[in-house]
Order: sequence, then structure tokens, then C-alpha cells
Amino acid sequence: MNSTIVDVAHSALDDAGRVIEKLDRVAFEALAQSIAQAKTIALHGLGREGLQMKGLAMRLFHLGLDAHVVGEMTTPPLGAGDLLICSAGPGDFATIAALMKIATDAGAKTAVVTAQPGSTLAQSADHVLHIPAQTMADDQGSKISVLPMGSLFELSQMLVFELLVLRLRDIKGETAASMRRRHTNLE
Repeated sequence: MNSTIVDVAHSALDDAGRVIEKLDRVAFEALAQSIAQAKTIALHGLGREGLQMKGLAMRLFHLGLDAHVVGEMTTPPLGAGDLLICSAGPGDFATIAALMKIATDAGAKTAVVTAQPGSTLAQSADHVLHIPAQTMADDQGSKISVLPMGSLFELSQMLVFELLVLRLRDIKGETAASMRRRHTNLE
């Protein structure tokens, strides 16, 4: 690596900034409203995307929402009035399709966070949040990002999710102080 770490960091942050500039504000707001109105929210993602989904679940909990991570023993069943949010950056996953079908059959709404809005999963979801970032589905050939594989998507997810939390904080009438009161004391 001939560039300094600071140069590479600036490139990565510039890449993420370009992703945020292209974010569909209407879809962002629609997802925020859907989350705010949901009785229960379940979140799912695989690998590093799954880590970002867990981070979002934590922040939704801090907002006072009934948020759960799929696969955890305390995740309740979904039904009418509930929302399943899945991350599928590179497109389609059979496991996520199965979870979305279960949720839909039970009467819940579904949302997909993806870099591939034309995917079958995205087309079947009630809400699609398109994060236009490089994933492993399109990291070959001409470089889109200085970051490897799906790192730009995952970095962008974290930023988009924190912006979503700020929007939800306004919608729900929460404050930084009320969120802090819900933070665990078991650390």
C-alpha cells in the first residue's frame, strides 16, 4: 500500500459519502414510518451484515421499540402489525426468502435492506431500502470502492442505520437522554 492510512481512510469515507448522497429519501422515510408504527420488529442478516442488523436492533431497543434479532431465544412470533427487516446486500438468499415467507404468511410486513433493488427478495418485500454500495455481488472488475468485498455496503449500513435512528428519535419524541436510560447497566 503506497498511500498513507489517512489517504485510504479519506477514500473510504468519500466512497461512503457518495452512497449516502444517492440514498432514496422517500424509501428511507417510508421505512422509518413503518418501523415507528410496528408493534414488534424482528431483524435478520448474515455475516457482517448481520452484525449491522444487531446494532440496529440495539438502537431500536434504546428508542423504546420492541425490537428483536431473529434466532435469539427471546424473539417472539410475528403477526399482523409487526415488521421483519432483513439485510440482503448482494441480492437473494434462500434463508431470507424463507423467513420473509413465514412473516408474510403470519400477516407481518417485510423490509429488505439491499444493494440489489431488482432482486427477487427486494421485489417481494413491502419496503426496500436500497443502499447503492459495492457488495460481494459486484466487487469484481473496475473498482467501485477502495474497501474490499462488501465492506462499503456494511459501512454504509451502519451510517444509514444511525441516520434512521435519529429520524425515529424525532418521530417517537425520544431524546438522547431517554435513549441513554434504556442502555444496559450490566457492563
